[in-house]
Amino acid sequence: MTPIYSLNGIDHAYGGRTVVDINRLEIFHQEILAIVGPSGAGKSTLLRLLAFLEPPRRGNIVYIGRQCDDNWPDLTARRSVTMVFQKPFLLRRSVIENVGFGLELRGQADRRDRIQRILEQLGLADLSREPAHTLSGGEMERVALARALVLRPDVLLLDEPTANLDPFNIKLIENIITRANEKHSVTVVMVTHNIFQARRLAHRVGLMLAGKLIEVSETEAFFERPSKEVSAAFVRGEIVY
Repeated sequence: MTPIYSLNGIDHAYGGRTVVDINRLEIFHQEILAIVGPSGAGKSTLLRLLAFLEPPRRGNIVYIGRQCDDNWPDLTARRSVTMVFQKPFLLRRSVIENVGFGLELRGQADRRDRIQRILEQLGLADLSREPAHTLSGGEMERVALARALVLRPDVLLLDEPTANLDPFNIKLIENIITRANEKHSVTVVMVTHNIFQARRLAHRVGLMLAGKLIEVSETEAFFERPSKEVSAAFVRGEIVY
């Protein structure tokens, strides 16, 4: 498999405190990689690095075969990666205007059919004219995901995409993530506290603790035959942090 990302010797800190310390990580084209671990483990910061929102303090990131620096990724490459934050920020506009906002910025505001399809897939068609800020938490999550997917990214980064949602919304969002991966070959990296969700969706699972990537392996192996005792303890539900 070809890596879409290669991370080498990554070290990142806030206020002098190291929050990500990863020796090596490869993320492959068209996979779903789930990163699990407790709060404060560095998972969300890792997503920010993958989204090019900030450069690492040390180490290098290679994206689609080129090392990231001051000149790379360029705007086109950056736009191939979309991140959905844990607490989505929605504009004080209608649902359909929020979903189409990214296309508007890219000069593609005429893609009404594409917007309508994604609204229907995420069960938002009947809410398309509603003010986005009046929606429920689950509906807001779906709008944020629709806004990302309508851009047809190569990489989708998800930070707790179903946290605190009801089973209906969880199932709907999980289905659309799987569809994007399988039908549109989107590479997905998702952070989740829900190990059952990781097991359902991911091709590989990685455990982060205190900024370090403890283990990354295929999903079945991670849950049935973890190579590290701390991973086995985590899977058993023990407190390992």
